[in-house]
Amino acid sequence: MRRETLTADEALLTRRAVRAFLPTPVDRTTVAELLTFASRAPSGSNIQPWKVRVVAGETRARLSRAILDALDRDGPGKHRREWNYYPVNWREPFLGRRRKIGWDLYALLGIGKGDFVATERQRRRNYEFFGAPVGMIFTLDEDLEIGSWLDLGIFIGSLTLAARGRGLDTCPQAAFADFHAVIRQELAIPHSEIIICGLALGYADPDAAENRLVTERASADQFATFDGFTNQEDP
Repeated sequence: MRRETLTADEALLTRRAVRAFLPTPVDRTTVAELLTFASRAPSGSNIQPWKVRVVAGETRARLSRAILDALDRDGPGKHRREWNYYPVNWREPFLGRRRKIGWDLYALLGIGKGDFVATERQRRRNYEFFGAPVGMIFTLDEDLEIGSWLDLGIFIGSLTLAARGRGLDTCPQAAFADFHAVIRQELAIPHSEIIICGLALGYADPDAAENRLVTERASADQFATFDGFTNQEDP
């Protein structure tokens, strides 16, 4: 596939969470380059705490099968992540934003309210990396503090932009953390590491309805304050 190069602004504005990928392979050299670019992300005292397991081919397929087998065997209630990603008590505006993206996605997919079969089918696609040829699992050493979690977030964000700059797309996936026990076994990850999330990497399927999802973002004046500026118009 032709390699596309985007500016930093273009990469930022076109980055999205893609939920349907083409089977087009992404070679190891390209993935290694993207990780190298992302490694320039800032981290406190330059400790660079991130660890990444990259899976493709049969390894990726085997991991997906193991998770889906565990889901079929145990049901969704047994598997829970080792940490809270979302608030324990939801409130606005976060609850409204969460509900809106869910409604918008399901509307594109033709999944109606109360259609639990279709909802579960879509949820399971998480564990197939939405068909992407490359998957990643991110971990941190368990003795690291919250600053390292922040560092990892910046690293993952940098990775998604580096990928977009090459014409690739991604989908960060917290859902993988629920199956940390299965992932540890399949990828030989020690218990001294916390499984944070996964990520799908590949080329977006342009014909997939779910890839038409455009999320709304708050304007800067809704989450930032500006003080001390002179002789400038309001943003």
